[in-house]
Amino acid sequence: MTTVIAPTDDAFTVASSTSARAGELRLCWSPRSPFVRRVMVAAHELGLAERITCIDTVVGMTGCHAQLMRINPLNKIPTLITDDGFVLSDTTLICQYLDGIAPAPRLFPQSHRARMQSMRWHALGHGLTDLLVLWRNERLRPAEQQHAPTLAAWRAKYDATLVTLDREAGTLAGAPLCIGQIAIACAVGYLDFRFPDLAWRDNVPALADWFGTFDRRASMRATLPAGG
Repeated sequence: MTTVIAPTDDAFTVASSTSARAGELRLCWSPRSPFVRRVMVAAHELGLAERITCIDTVVGMTGCHAQLMRINPLNKIPTLITDDGFVLSDTTLICQYLDGIAPAPRLFPQSHRARMQSMRWHALGHGLTDLLVLWRNERLRPAEQQHAPTLAAWRAKYDATLVTLDREAGTLAGAPLCIGQIAIACAVGYLDFRFPDLAWRDNVPALADWFGTFDRRASMRATLPAGG
């Protein structure tokens, strides 16, 4: 079970041998963030989830979290604090770090070709997630303030990305587990969480089948998004 703690000043203190348990990793976290979910899915797959203490951290587009800003000037989650005082503030970098300290690293392939395939998928999943977060923020604005051309462009990019992933669903299914698959799965899971009105499965049956299988993994079940 994920340990979640309140965002106290002590929680955000940069860890050291005197302020953190040996091996403890602290993650600035939200149960709603698809970027945080990617890190947590990776942690579960690597057998590291029990080492992570999650700090419940609320960030937004229009405000700054004062405690988080002390360690991450970009005011973004996820941000990871290691037990030796190292602060990592990028989703991909955090996943690479976890893969590097895991007993059996396996999410970032060693061969150049396999790594490039995985990172290409990761780029598609990461870019789709970025797009969806921005799209949702725009849709939360009053209708008269929303920018129709921007919404149309995001919709076109979303459609094209899903079509691309649908064509590659067979290759995704046949590949060993990697960070690219996790990035795509977390992006698609965010569609279910924040965009149920899009009914995304209707036009991409192969992607829907792949996700239906991947979504049954224990790591995905343990990290389902929650909250408003």
